[in-house]
Order: sequence, then structure tokens, then C-alpha cells
Amino acid sequence: MLVLLPPSEGKAAAGRGAPLKPESLSLPGLAGARAAVLDGLVELCAADEEKARVVLGLSEGLRGEVAKNLELRTAGARPAGELYTGVLYDALDLASLDTAARRRAGKSLLVFSGLWGAVRVGDRIPPYRCAMGVKLPGLGALGAFWREPMAEVMPEAAGDGLVLDLRSSAYTAAWKPKGAVAERTASVRVLHSQLVDGVEKRSVVSHFNKATKGRMVRDLLRAGARPKGPAELVTALRDLGYLVEAEAPSRSGRTWELDVVVTEIH
Repeated sequence: MLVLLPPSEGKAAAGRGAPLKPESLSLPGLAGARAAVLDGLVELCAADEEKARVVLGLSEGLRGEVAKNLELRTAGARPAGELYTGVLYDALDLASLDTAARRRAGKSLLVFSGLWGAVRVGDRIPPYRCAMGVKLPGLGALGAFWREPMAEVMPEAAGDGLVLDLRSSAYTAAWKPKGAVAERTASVRVLHSQLVDGVEKRSVVSHFNKATKGRMVRDLLRAGARPKGPAELVTALRDLGYLVEAEAPSRSGRTWELDVVVTEIH
């Protein structure tokens, strides 16, 4: 099983260990593209702080994030699973998993990134600020920039097993499964169900959507679940207590779409 995750804007501080070693990152086929984005980002931030702030979509209060990008080659790196600190990663709580579950996480979790393309949770990277929606001078929109290199490496990374796609829309732009890989891919939407005047209403709640996805991945890792495809994933999630609604795609070459329905927000 390969689980595709979005990154988080929230990140831990730089580590105390060695700085970034690009050659050590997973998916080495992305090395050239990573170098191009890294060079472009550092050049942007070094040339004009105000322009960089605008291009990166940062508020005035986050102006200091521009300076952090200047230290990407020298700041202490830490495992991606420790670096990302947003709602999904707080719920996933990799640090508290037992040894076997952490080992499974290292093999199965892949985090998409505007700067790195995609990294595994054990890859050591420094704090950065560069979302997939950024249009970097000289490279253009990063979602489009990453499509070609990602198309070359992702089929091999996906292997012949299930792909569980939990990315947000900005990050799905970088790679969309096709053909046989698509048929083994399941994307998940979390819906909040509540009664309003006796009528069920369903809605997407951003915070809880992320938290639920984090808990769901955690539960799969702890259980040692190894679903071979989307249908088996539905069974595994139901066995773990999730209310899942799913239908097989009506056409070949399409991904499965799963709805996880929840009634409590926490």
C-alpha cells in the first residue's frame, strides 16, 4: 500500500543534525527537478524579500518565512515525518507508533511537496515555505512543473498494490494516476453528517477532514492492514469502525472514490 499525503504549512524548527543531502532523498529520479526548484526558490528569496513574500502567498506576519528559505542548504534537516506539524500529522502522531507500525509508515507514506516533489517520511529535509500552488519565476506553476518528472517516477513507486490518495486538490495537480494504477487507487473524502430539522445534511469540514485522515492512516498502520486494492481497503476501514460508502468506477482506468462519514467533530 502506498499512501499519498499532502504536506502541512506548519513545520517544526530546523533540526540540530546535518543539513540537507539531496542525494539521500527517496525517488532519486526527481533529483534534477528538485535542484531546479531549490535554486529558483533561493534565488527568488535572496533577490527581493517583498516580491518573494507576494509570490509565496505569505501574509505580512509571515515575512520571516522568506529568510528561512535562504537557509535551505545549511539549516539542520529532520525527518519529514517530524517536520510537518499540521492537523493531519498531529492526528497521525508517528512518534507514538510502535516500532512495527513506524516501519510500515516509512515504507508506505509519501508526502507531496511544492519544493521536493514527494518525499518519504524518513527523508531528512529542512523547514521551508513553498506550496504547490506557487508560480515560481522561471519555472511557472509548480503543480504543472512537477507533472512530467512525477509521471516518470510514480508508477514505479506505486508498484502493483493499492494507492490511497489523501492529497488536497493543489497536490493532486502534480500527479494523477492513470491506467492500471488508477484502477488500484482510492481517494477519500470525509463528510460530516448531522440532522437539521430531522433531515440529514452532509458537509466537508476542513479541520476534521484532515484529522480524520490522519487517524485513519494511523489505524491502518497500527492494525498492520495490507489491503491489495480499493475493495479490500473498504473492508479494512469498516473493520476498524469507519463508516465508508464506496462504489466501483463505472469505467476502466478510473479511480475509486470513498466517502468516510462521521457524526462527531473533534
